[in-house]
Amino acid sequence: MTGARHALIIANDRYADQGLKQLRAPAEDATALAGVLHDPQIGDFEVDVVRNAPADTMRRRIQGFFNDRRRDDTLVLHFSCHGLKSESGELYFAASDTEPRLLDATAIPAHFVRGCMSRTRAGRSVLFLDCCYGGAFSRGSSSMRASGDVDVLESFTHDRPPGGRGWAVITASSSMEFAFEGDELAEKSAPRPSVFTHAVVQGLETGEADLDADGEVSLDDLYDYVFDRVQEQNPHQTPSKTVEMQGELHLAHSRRGRIKIAALPSPPSLLAAVNSDNAFTRQGAVLELRSRLRNDSLALAEGARQALEEVQRNDIQQIADQASRALRDIRLAPSPDHLDFGPVPKGSTPEERAVTMTGPPLARHCVVQPGQSWLHVEPTASGLRVRIDTAVEGPLSGDIALKGVAEEAVIRVEAVVVAAPASEPTTDATGPADGSANAQDTVVVGQSGGPQERHRPPGSTGDPSRTTADETQTRVDLTNPHRHPTHQTRREQDEARRERDQARREWDEARRERDRTGREQDEARRERERTGRERDGTRREAGGGRPATASRRAPALAGAALALAAAAVITLLVTLPKAVAAVLDRIEDGGSGNIEDNVQDHGVLPLLTASLITAAVALAVGAFARHDLGARQGPLARSSTHGTWSMTAVAKGLAVPVLILALLVLVAYLVGKGSW
Repeated sequence: MTGARHALIIANDRYADQGLKQLRAPAEDATALAGVLHDPQIGDFEVDVVRNAPADTMRRRIQGFFNDRRRDDTLVLHFSCHGLKSESGELYFAASDTEPRLLDATAIPAHFVRGCMSRTRAGRSVLFLDCCYGGAFSRGSSSMRASGDVDVLESFTHDRPPGGRGWAVITASSSMEFAFEGDELAEKSAPRPSVFTHAVVQGLETGEADLDADGEVSLDDLYDYVFDRVQEQNPHQTPSKTVEMQGELHLAHSRRGRIKIAALPSPPSLLAAVNSDNAFTRQGAVLELRSRLRNDSLALAEGARQALEEVQRNDIQQIADQASRALRDIRLAPSPDHLDFGPVPKGSTPEERAVTMTGPPLARHCVVQPGQSWLHVEPTASGLRVRIDTAVEGPLSGDIALKGVAEEAVIRVEAVVVAAPASEPTTDATGPADGSANAQDTVVVGQSGGPQERHRPPGSTGDPSRTTADETQTRVDLTNPHRHPTHQTRREQDEARRERDQARREWDEARRERDRTGREQDEARRERERTGRERDGTRREAGGGRPATASRRAPALAGAALALAAAAVITLLVTLPKAVAAVLDRIEDGGSGNIEDNVQDHGVLPLLTASLITAAVALAVGAFARHDLGARQGPLARSSTHGTWSMTAVAKGLAVPVLILALLVLVAYLVGKGSW
C-alpha cells in the first residue's frame, strides 16, 4: 500500500427534528470502524470522525477532506446516518439540525458529495453509505412524504473524476430498503453496530474478507464478503456497488494471508537453465534450486521456492515431480501437531507443552495465531511453548494456526477442565486440626501434573498432652461416624472423582468422534489431491509437456473473433448499397431482363456470401475462446478474464445481426430471382 491513506467517518445518531428517529448504530459504527481502519496492521489510515454535526460543519469537513490531495492518495468516506429523499427523488444525508422540509438548506445533497469526489486529485476514493433510507421517518410523521423510490447508486454514477484513477460507492442497501440496525429498527435498544458496518469491521479485523487469501483485502473481496454476511442476517437488505476505477484497490492487510518474504531472484544463468530446451539441463537446475531452498538466507530461499513452483506448474511430468519433492522440504511440520492436556483441575496451572518446528529455515519461518483466548503460545529457539487457561470448567478444544510462505498447518489442542478437589482438613506436625485421629495420607495434583504428598499421619511428633486431647475428641466423634469430618471428606472426594471420571469418558468419546471425522477429512483431501494430480498429468500430456495456458490463447481467440465480426459488419455495409443499386437498376429497366444480371453487375452476391461466412466464423471462434477459457490449465488474471469475455460478447453482438440481415437479403434475392 503506497501513498497517503485518509478516512473520514460521519456518524449522526441524534436529530433535533422529532420526525427523524434517533438511531442507535452510528456511534458504535464510528468507534468500531475507526479502530480497524486506523490499525497500522490492517488499514493504516489516518482517521477523522465527525459525530452529530450540523449541516454547515459537515459540508466544510467533507470538502476539506477531498481538497489538497495527491495522485497516489487513497480516500475513504463513510456515512452512518439517515438518508432522506426529496419530493423530486433526490438523495440527501441528514445532519443533526436537518429539517425535512428544508433539505437544501439543512441537509447534505448527494450531488454535493459527488462533486467533491469528482474534483479531488486523489487517485482513488471510496464511499461507504450505511444509511437508513426506509427508516428515516417515524411512523405517522407528516414531516415529509416518501412516495416512490430513489436509486441510491444512481446519484453517484455521473461525473467520473477527471484527475484521479476513479472511485467506488458501496451502499448498505439499494433503493429505499431498510438499512437494519441489528435485527430490527428499534429506537430504544442498546447501541451496537449496524448489520452492514459490523460486517465491514469483522471482515477487515479478522481477515475473513481476504477471500483469495493473498494477504490483502481488496475492494471486491470486501464487497463480496459484506454482501454475503448482510444477506445471511437480513435477506431483505441488499448491499450494492458501483465502481469506476482502474486496477485493483487494496483496502487493508489481511491477518489470514500467508506471510510474504521479499524474494532474492535466482541468477540469470540458473533461470536460463530452468528454461532450457534440454530436459537434463532443467533437471540439474532443479537440483540447484533445491539446494538454495535450504539456505539460511530467507530471501534467497524464497526466490528458489518461487522458481520451483513455476517448474512444478509448467514443466513435463518427470521434472515437475522432482520440483514437487523439493518443495516438500519446506512444508510446515510441527511436532507434535496434537496436544492433549487431559483432565486438569479448575484454576490450576498445567505443565507447558513444547512443539518443535523441523525443516530448513524457510519451513520454520511462520506466523502463529491461537484460535481461542484460553490458548497462550510463546516462541522458543526450537519451536513453540503452549499453555492453557483453566479458569472455566468443561472440555476445551481449539487450534493454533501456523501460516508460512507456501502453506498453513494446524496444531490441535484439547483438555478437560474439571472441578477442583474438595478442600481437605489441614494438619500440623501432631495431627489434623479438627482432631481426627483417623485421617489418612491425602494427595492433590500439583503443577507438574504428578501427585505431591501434602499431609502425614497424626502422632508422628508433637506434644503428648495435645495428643491426649485429640484422642479424647476422636472418641467423642467416633460415637457418630456419620458426622465424622473424615467420612464427609471421603464422600466429597468420591463424588468429585466420579464427576471427573464421567467428564473423562465424555471427553474420550468426543475425541474419538473428532479423530474419526479428521480421518475422513484427510481421506477426502488425499482423494482430491490424487484427482488433481491425475488431471494435471492429463493436461500436461495433452499439451505436449508444456501446457499452453488459457491466459495466452483465450484472449487471442477473443480478439480474432472480434476482428472477424468487425470485418463482417464492414462487408455487409459495403454490400447493402450495391444491393440497393441493383434493385434500382432493375426498376429502371422496366422489369426486362433478369435480376441475377443486375446483382452480378454490382458484385452483390460475393460480398453477401463473404459477410455470411465471416460472421459465422466469428461466432465459432468466439465460442471456442469461451470454451478454452474454462477448460485450459492455469487460472487467468481477473482483468484478462473480463477482457476475454467482453471481447467475445461484443463479437457476438456484431456477428449475430450481420448473420440475420445477410440471410434476409439472400432470401429476398432468391425469391426475387424466381419472380423477376
